[in-house]
Amino acid sequence: MTRTEIRHLANAQMEQRRNRAVAAAEERRKEIYSKLPQIKEMQTMLAQTSVKLSQSLITNKGDHRQALEEIRKNNTECRRMIADTLTAAGYPEDHLEIHYRCQICEDTGFTDRAMCDCLKRLINKIASDELNRDANMPNADFAHFDLNMYRDVNINGIDAYKLMSNVAAFCRDYAKNFSMSSQSLLMIGNPGLGKTHLSVSIAKEVINLGHSVIYGSVVDRLRDIEREHFGRAEEDRNVLDLLLETDLLVLDDLGSEQRTPFYESTLYNIINTRINTSRPTIISTNLTWEELSQMYNERLISRLAYVYKRVGFIGRDVRAIMAGM
Repeated sequence: MTRTEIRHLANAQMEQRRNRAVAAAEERRKEIYSKLPQIKEMQTMLAQTSVKLSQSLITNKGDHRQALEEIRKNNTECRRMIADTLTAAGYPEDHLEIHYRCQICEDTGFTDRAMCDCLKRLINKIASDELNRDANMPNADFAHFDLNMYRDVNINGIDAYKLMSNVAAFCRDYAKNFSMSSQSLLMIGNPGLGKTHLSVSIAKEVINLGHSVIYGSVVDRLRDIEREHFGRAEEDRNVLDLLLETDLLVLDDLGSEQRTPFYESTLYNIINTRINTSRPTIISTNLTWEELSQMYNERLISRLAYVYKRVGFIGRDVRAIMAGM
């Protein structure tokens, strides 16, 4: 999907939001007029005084300040009576108002000066969803993370079941309490220990909370950026911007990519920019910390060392166990 197509889709969804909000308010108004007809009379009176106020301002003849003040006073009193009648009947004071999802732009997507942040977030979410579909996000969730795979496994004196139970609980809490102040995570462990399963489970839970999330392997995302950088059509999506701006970025299999100056500088840019803009990132790797330190330059390693929380995975290769090996 091109940028233009994403923008058109976002604008259409904003219009749908606004129409739904207006229609819902109309339904509430009909219900209230049926149950509390006196409110309809009061709103008619309110509309009439508003017309009088407008006419007085237009004619502007003589000293009409006293008349204007009287009209405003009547308006205030009428609004108070409507609110009191609603609350006495068990309704909230704003029951008859249009409840826009975004009160800043009233679901138009624009303020007086520029595009509203709500429309920017929607555009990013649509683009992120498109990227995630292309990435074929694995079918994983917390409910299907099988801790029994770690029973009776001892790695260098460490009970794998106990450690991985703590890791799974930590990941659940991380997803449940996710915010833009959440820590970035570096999941380290051999292949087949559940890193991808738990990182995808976090991603799906965070999406359900309403945040924008992008998932993908380091290799695929760097290749996407490389293709755009060296031969992007004008209408194509800007993957790098999406990776930098999404609420949560999940990158799988760090260390599997080729070592090129472009990849290394791009990877550093992603990690460093997201740190500076307080956007959490989850990175998984099959490499040890020592192997990472040898593979990447000191600037990148220092970001991972001092900002990211390391989450260690141990056990036997779950995929090998399930395959009967």
